[in-house]
This record gives sequence, C-alpha cells and structure tokens, in this order.
Amino acid sequence: MQQKRYNLFSEHLKGRFGGRVHKISVDAGFACPNRGGTRDLPGCLFCDPGGSGAVGIERGVPVAGQIERGKEVMVRKYKAGSFLAYFQPFSNTNAPAERLRVLYDEALAVPGVVGLAVGTRPDCLPGDVLDLLAEYHRRTYFWLELGLQSVHGSTLARLRRGHDYGTFLDAYEGARRRGLRVCVHVIIGLPGEGREEMLATAEEMARLRVDGIKIHLLHVLDGTPLGDIYREGGVEILGQQEYVSLVADFLERLHPDTLIHRLTGDGPRDLLLAPLWSLNKWEVLNAIDAELEFRGSVQGCRAGRSG
Repeated sequence: MQQKRYNLFSEHLKGRFGGRVHKISVDAGFACPNRGGTRDLPGCLFCDPGGSGAVGIERGVPVAGQIERGKEVMVRKYKAGSFLAYFQPFSNTNAPAERLRVLYDEALAVPGVVGLAVGTRPDCLPGDVLDLLAEYHRRTYFWLELGLQSVHGSTLARLRRGHDYGTFLDAYEGARRRGLRVCVHVIIGLPGEGREEMLATAEEMARLRVDGIKIHLLHVLDGTPLGDIYREGGVEILGQQEYVSLVADFLERLHPDTLIHRLTGDGPRDLLLAPLWSLNKWEVLNAIDAELEFRGSVQGCRAGRSG
C-alpha cells in the first residue's frame, strides 16, 4: 500500500491497539448553549436542527444500547473488535460533571469499548468538567474534540458561533494543562474567507501544535440558515479541485506530528443542497492523495512559512 503523505489517525490507532478501532457515534441527549436558553440564539449558521454529525444516530436509546447496535453493524461490515464511543451531536460536556460521569462510565462499560471521544464547544468546558475529562484521560484512551471552525473573529461572528477565538484558546490551554489530547474541528470554504484566511487557521493550528485535527468541507444543508442564504445566491461554494488544492495547502502548513482525523465529509443525502460532489467521498480523498503526490509534498513541509 502506498505510504500516506500525512499523519493518519487510523494508523495511529492501529499502532496503539494492534488493529483497527472503529468509532461508534452516540447521542446522549445533550443540548447546545447556542440554541435558545439564556442566549436566545438560533444556533450556528450551518448546523441542522438535529445537530452536526447526527446522521444515523438513534435518539431515545440509552448510551449502552446505541453502542451495542453500532457494534453489530461494525462487526458485520468490518469484523471489528475494538471501538471508541464517540459522544458526537451537540455539546457533550453541557451538563453537570456528575451527570457526565454516569454517561461516560456507561459507555466504557460496554465490552469492546477501548476509549472515549467527546465532542463539545469551547464555551462548555468549565474547570470542574476539564478536571473530570482529565480523570478519563488517566483511566482510558481519551480524546476531547473541540469545535472551532476558524480562528477569525469576523468569521465566528458571521457563523453565529456565540464565542470568540479567545474563548477557544482558554478552553484549549485548560485542556492541554491537564494533559488532554485535543482534536480541533475546522471548516474550509466558510463564507467571507479566502485562501489567505483559511491558511491562517492552518498556521495557527501549527503554532498551537494541536494533537489532532478534523478538516471539514462546508456543507449547505436544507433546513439551516445557511441553506436559506444559499438559495438566495448568497453563498459561494468551492469546486472539488479547489477544495482538494486548499486541503493540500492546509496539510503542508500543519505541524507534522498532528494526527489527521478527517479530510472531508459527506453530508446527509436527504438534506444536502451543496456541494453534491462531496457525496463521492473516496474520490475526494484519492484526489487529495494525488495532489500531494503531484506536488511532492507532505504534511508539515511548509509549517512556519507563510504564503
């Protein structure tokens, strides 16, 4: 098999556990502080009503039951034996620490679960919750997945994120002080950002030496404010080759040790308005590999160099 030109998270897991480890997404019923509540906000511009990444998750089923059902699928399709429980939709630290402990322990008690990944927002990580996550880091294999999207304050305001970059830095630094592995989520193709702004996010992630990163393509989904803007012609969508080129630029500027958890994504078919080319996920991933090979470049080869 051809050697990848970037630091694959899946290969890291194989080295750590001696074989493939599959993530199983679970919905533990958390809410998002950016929707209603004390802020009276409608949520992020791009997020669908079910919560980002909620496709295929069975709501209303206990955490252990969701994992068991997910295991059945993974065993049937991949002969899988090891799993990470991934608390994915909405803000999975948006509850008192003791409530979080009950849910996380329930997931870890399922046979075959070798660790946890918890997705959340930077403004849902008070000190006692970070202390709790540090306990799990010591007990098991643990990742904190932290949604950022962009380092630019104007972009975060445009997206209606409800927090600024300083809030992210506070959360990130608090997590790192406690030794947590942090995977940062960013989006390429956000409204109002050109190549320079997108690559500035990559350069900042390199400066921070983030442990992991998920690079998302901007999806326009039906039922979202972004979808309404798109229908009015107010959103410019990247073409496939433009996205591939930007991802290669991004990878070149990251720190070489950062683990790449994701390079693209495929939105739910029944909601996706654009870009439809994103449904061909493996074609996109193969194109990214081909672009890096054509350039003769690898992850981190331009780290610390602007332009």
